[in-house]
Amino acid sequence: MPGQEDGEREFDLRWADDAAHKEPSARARMLAARWKENPPGPVPFRAAPDRGTSPRSSWMSTALVLGCVAVVIVVLGYARFRAPY
Repeated sequence: MPGQEDGEREFDLRWADDAAHKEPSARARMLAARWKENPPGPVPFRAAPDRGTSPRSSWMSTALVLGCVAVVIVVLGYARFRAPY
């Protein structure tokens, strides 16, 4: 492409990836400046579970859902039974 003008050149992703220098983003520059003086401490991959509430067992949740479904079925059946024909 040595004889082409700038308007006729095709700038594609390969051309951009082959660039010699890539400037970091503004956020990357900000974090680098902040961490230069005060580096962050180690952070675990997953946080420890919060023990503030007691977890329900799976059978308790299943019983609660099935109980709610049974109540809805009974209420709908009673409403249909009481409905005038």
